[in-house]
Amino acid sequence: MSQLDLSHHFLIAMPSMADSVFARSLTYVCEHNEQGALGIIVNRPINLTLGDLFAQIKVPLDQAEFKNLPVHFGGPVQTERGFVLHDTQGNWQSTLRINDKLALTTSKDILEAVGEGLGPHSLLVTLGYAGWAQGQLEHELSQNAWLSVSASEHILFELPAEERLPAAMELLGVDYASLSEDAGHA
Repeated sequence: MSQLDLSHHFLIAMPSMADSVFARSLTYVCEHNEQGALGIIVNRPINLTLGDLFAQIKVPLDQAEFKNLPVHFGGPVQTERGFVLHDTQGNWQSTLRINDKLALTTSKDILEAVGEGLGPHSLLVTLGYAGWAQGQLEHELSQNAWLSVSASEHILFELPAEERLPAAMELLGVDYASLSEDAGHA
């Protein structure tokens, strides 16, 4: 049996999702393998902009187009740590290459480069991430907790947070409001 790999997919929380952290969430899966999965929630902006974040970490941000970008709640794990989802331009100290177009970086050097105008053109910054142990995500999928669909850079980087979940649902051809909270098994 082949290993399910949902890297570069969206996880769409089903309406029956009881966990308030993930209810009505859209999660981008950065890595999924036999050890588990790592993702970031991409539709939960917090009351913090990149300008505010850069001021807190004392990194100059000279790029006006980034100052008002919202920082997002990426998930319940390591909420004090920043995660930068970005196009793959650059060579950073701590980067997980997701595919030929996207990467996830956790080192401060990417933020310093962004501040100087030398960073990636497209980015989404979160505090925290979502993690699943070995087999946990597969189990949740079998329990109808999530829908999955191949991810879109357009949704990640070009749409406001409140439009990302409905846009991901459109990729499936489904309206979120039409989903039932009750799941059936054949």
